[in-house]
Amino acid sequence: MSFYTSLSGLKNAQTDLNVVAHNIANAETTGFKKSRVEFADIVAGSAYTNPKHIQGIGSTVEAISQNFAIGPIEQTGSALDLAISGDGFFQMKSAASGDALFTRNGSFAMDEAGYIHDGSQNRLQIFAPGADPAVDAPIDALVPATNGAGAEFAGVTIDNDGTVRASYADGTNEVVGTVALASFISPSGLRQVGSSNWEATGLSGTPQFGLPDTGAYGALISGALERSNVDIAEELVSLITAQRYFQANAKAIDTATQISQAVINLRT
Repeated sequence: MSFYTSLSGLKNAQTDLNVVAHNIANAETTGFKKSRVEFADIVAGSAYTNPKHIQGIGSTVEAISQNFAIGPIEQTGSALDLAISGDGFFQMKSAASGDALFTRNGSFAMDEAGYIHDGSQNRLQIFAPGADPAVDAPIDALVPATNGAGAEFAGVTIDNDGTVRASYADGTNEVVGTVALASFISPSGLRQVGSSNWEATGLSGTPQFGLPDTGAYGALISGALERSNVDIAEELVSLITAQRYFQANAKAIDTATQISQAVINLRT
């Protein structure tokens, strides 16, 4: 039994190493949230087993949970770079499927049609002017190429409260909408889909929408990005711990092998 007990430890140590390596690999990924492995022990016994005689039979991975602590804010100067100073996620519309994606990565740009999007062409979602977040659904962030007077687009800015303003060659400004922020009852239940994006699941609950700098939602910081919340020093310590964990379980298997070999070699 000791072989299988230690084998479960080896597998768990490998999982831990993989998660730590993934965190370190994304230490410079904008909007990335680090993960940690949570282990649980395994015991076996029936109602007729003496509680004092129950033996553990190894461990298992109970969960790989994400830490949604806010990462450091880096100033960039770009008007379409946004960081959330508190709680909330940007909602994006997937370019591939049209499904809703959620992210803390506010590195946005504008395409030739006027849509505000991320590096994967997923479109930022905003509320139309005068919309009620409790009732109205967000829409694609689209900046008109000309205003009502026919003047051409000259630039775009986003305020701390999420208001998207387009400026035109005739000196006028128009409000395009307000950036939509989403929150979840259980963010740890979100499913990672890559590129610092998440999808809602039954564990996370449905998204609740609101406006930046209102209620529990954080204000926006224009010209800034939220960096990864990975602490390299902390991850290196975790890496050493996982390595020792792996080595200890490997040693336990080696010891069990030696004991088995000694029993086999017994002479009567």
